[in-house]
Amino acid sequence: MTVATFGAGCFWGVELTFQKTKGVTSTSVGYTGGTTQNPTYEQVCTGQSGHAEVVRVEFDPSSISYEELLDVFWGCHDPTTLNRQGPDRGTQYRSAIYYHSPDQEATALASKEKADEAGRFKSPIVTEITPASEYTMAEDYHQKYLEKRGMGSCH
Repeated sequence: MTVATFGAGCFWGVELTFQKTKGVTSTSVGYTGGTTQNPTYEQVCTGQSGHAEVVRVEFDPSSISYEELLDVFWGCHDPTTLNRQGPDRGTQYRSAIYYHSPDQEATALASKEKADEAGRFKSPIVTEITPASEYTMAEDYHQKYLEKRGMGSCH
């Protein structure tokens, strides 16, 4: 299995989207990209920890490629809004791709450029593409949150 990590706003809906994607073997939600060690949800919500809400995706590369996962990522949020998705505002909701290898970095950069050049979005993409750093799994009640409640979306 291979790992990918994406920030695309509130992690509940993003996780559900990836859970439903063929070739994805597991998902978890958590925090990465900040400076606070082992942050809690409350700390991340302040915007002071530097962390983003993210979804960690384990996938079978013989069933789905990283490039195909990036297509899911681009399609499940608005990558042109800085530090917000829908009603959620703050750096913790930023659009971000955290790569785990040089190949993932190159693929993510090419995918972003392709999406920008294709005019897929009305405004320029502001998604950050940075190396994956320490990942802290979110509290249990956040894991598969929408699925546990029989909900199909966040907003």
